[in-house]
Amino acid sequence: NMSDPIKVKKEGSILEVIIDRPKANAIDSKTSVILGDVFADFRDNPDLRVAILSGAGKKFFSAGWDLKAASKGEKADADYGVGGFGGLQELPEMNKPIIGAINGIACGGGFEIMISTDIIIAAEHATFALPEINVGVIADAATIKLRRRIPYHIAVEFLMTGRWMDTKEAKHWGLINEIVPSKDLLNRARVIAHKIANGPQLIYSSIKDILRQTENVNEQSSFNLLRSLESVNKVYRS
Repeated sequence: NMSDPIKVKKEGSILEVIIDRPKANAIDSKTSVILGDVFADFRDNPDLRVAILSGAGKKFFSAGWDLKAASKGEKADADYGVGGFGGLQELPEMNKPIIGAINGIACGGGFEIMISTDIIIAAEHATFALPEINVGVIADAATIKLRRRIPYHIAVEFLMTGRWMDTKEAKHWGLINEIVPSKDLLNRARVIAHKIANGPQLIYSSIKDILRQTENVNEQSSFNLLRSLESVNKVYRS
């Protein structure tokens, strides 16, 4: 349906998800619930192996929380669906890889959705910010996640100043994997997706499981934990 805020396309075992809510691809609770359902279905559908998440248009990937909805009374603690805000951040057991194809501005909640993906490629003109500080709100998911992605001091400064970062700086800090010309963005994402879709699925889910389960565990304990994970034992049994 053309008016759906989320466009979904299946190409073989690859799922493409496009946030399409002109003008800023902002997310209200209804859109968030749809995204959560889309990604839960992706997680649970054995025929789907890898997802690409992008935004419609050239200007915005997503501006995050829809402030218009907020002005009409939508609360910050509204029901955002099974995956929390944006469908991905808190979706449990998400053991399949997701490629973020960032086509423009990713700010606030849009930035938080971006850092919930596993591999991030960005159009060269994309820019990033957490402007929450300017309106007296906590960028809570980013406060948890960002220092695990980039150096602590950079993360804190970014959170506390609300400043903008361009793709060159983002790549310098390892926040994104690569920068591509805007016209090549989705094709490049599809190339990566095909490579993963044709690879050993059990290993991918095992990698994501290990990454998640050992995130805050020291190295020695991580090895012990590793041996107890069903996703790992499955690989060795197969």
